Amino acid sequence: MATDSKTSAREAWEAALAKAQERDTSLTTISGREIEPLYAPAETSDEYESQLGYPGQYPFTRGVHANMYRGRLWTMRQFAGFGTPAETNQRFKFLLERGQTGLSTAFDLPTLMGLDSDHATSRGEVGRLGVAVDTIDDFERLFQGIDLGGVSVSMTINAPAAIILAFFLVVAERQGVSWDRIRGTLQNDILKEYHAQNEYVFPPAPSVKLVTDTIEFCTRHVPQFNPVSISGYHIREAGATAAEELGFTLADGFHYVEQGIARGLAVDDFAPRLSFFFNAHSDFLEEIAKFRASRRIWARHLRERYGAASPRSWMLRFHAQTSGVSLQAQQPEVNVIRVAYQALAAVLGGCQSLHTNSRDETLSLPTEEAVTIALRTQQVLAFETGVVNSADPLGGSHAVESLTDAIEEEAEQIFREIERQGGMISSIENGYFRRRIADSAFLYQREVDARRKLIVGVNAFTEGDHTTVPTLEIDEAIEHTQLANLSRVKAERDQAAMQQALDEVRRAAGAKENLMPALLDAARARVSVGETMAALAEVLGRYNPAVSSS
Repeated sequence: MATDSKTSAREAWEAALAKAQERDTSLTTISGREIEPLYAPAETSDEYESQLGYPGQYPFTRGVHANMYRGRLWTMRQFAGFGTPAETNQRFKFLLERGQTGLSTAFDLPTLMGLDSDHATSRGEVGRLGVAVDTIDDFERLFQGIDLGGVSVSMTINAPAAIILAFFLVVAERQGVSWDRIRGTLQNDILKEYHAQNEYVFPPAPSVKLVTDTIEFCTRHVPQFNPVSISGYHIREAGATAAEELGFTLADGFHYVEQGIARGLAVDDFAPRLSFFFNAHSDFLEEIAKFRASRRIWARHLRERYGAASPRSWMLRFHAQTSGVSLQAQQPEVNVIRVAYQALAAVLGGCQSLHTNSRDETLSLPTEEAVTIALRTQQVLAFETGVVNSADPLGGSHAVESLTDAIEEEAEQIFREIERQGGMISSIENGYFRRRIADSAFLYQREVDARRKLIVGVNAFTEGDHTTVPTLEIDEAIEHTQLANLSRVKAERDQAAMQQALDEVRRAAGAKENLMPALLDAARARVSVGETMAALAEVLGRYNPAVSSS
């Protein structure tokens, strides 16, 4: 019986492989040696089948596709945004011309916090660390000349994510692109904001309700779009360990699944469109193991705990970004080397899209030269190294398999601890996540300070004079340009339509209806991000963790 099962699994993989299309490229070593699409034992045990299996099959430890990158490379998606929408639009086009295959949008701090550029606390931050977006007019400028039906777009924003999604859909509408053709990802993971990044506005429960609104709306109307990218990246950047990054992120994912089911959605209707965003840090083997463990855990919980029947629901697909916190201002050229190793770990871990940081990101937003080197790092990896020619090439390594098992077990312990704390919302409110991250960050820093962990240029191999690299300067005039654009919109728009749209946003929020229809009408009426967020806050409240945890 066991033999039949093993034979069937192998045969099923071979059948899937035979149907899969391969890239038009030479799949050999530089010396001309043929590369097998997968390396596996000739005889496999039951444990091997249940823990590793085959690529494209449950539990997806070895990847989500039967032939992985032999069929399709990952999406090369550099995070970009600064200044006004017009300037970011030019950076988008610059990257597309150099071979980038997807767009990734960075918003400035006021936009991330749901504030307009003319808000008093926005002063000095407009367009500094990302692009400033206030109204639908800005969104049209951001994607001017870019066919939203032809390129996948990622948008990194959380508290006002539903408003930004409404902007995106209305711009597509105006371009004549039907919503069923739109591809891309909205980060929209508010839970990790309470764990690590702090860019929240409303209390946790209504914030999660907003996320669920977008999941429900996209499930019904925007079927190729990922409404949430469940993010461990910032949790790791704040100081979490690899296992904590994985455990917290998957726990967040489970919470969204439970909310979708509670909303009345069938799990197989929305789970395939939940995506993930992980950090690719510097510990090479541990990172590869983390990515492999994440797929196995998600597959098991979706099938066994939530009753998902579709293999597409079991597949964990993820975007990876190399570690920003690992970059150093000392000897910044060394960052290119760090990024290359981190990107290699992400690819050997089976990512579906990848951002590689630029060497100058500890000093400024990246220059065109620096971001081109970062993109070229991915292209060398994809087209010269040969690591894309077989699926999960390190699978079976005793070191990798042992680390994969260990991270999986630690993540399961974290899930049990969250349950003991009373679930996700209680764990946020009692500070469980923050305490664990702070403890882990402290322990790591103590190792660095004691030189038990060495960092080139920082506590080892230092140089007297720091190497300098060119940096990007943001012209202060962009803030004036953005303010002038916003002022013109507020003066020109139909004031009655704007007010009516805002009233409808308040009414729908109070009635606990899905807010997306009201937010779409508000976008069409040129209501700003800040005005919409303020109206929502009147109904949903604002979150003050110091008060909530007392």
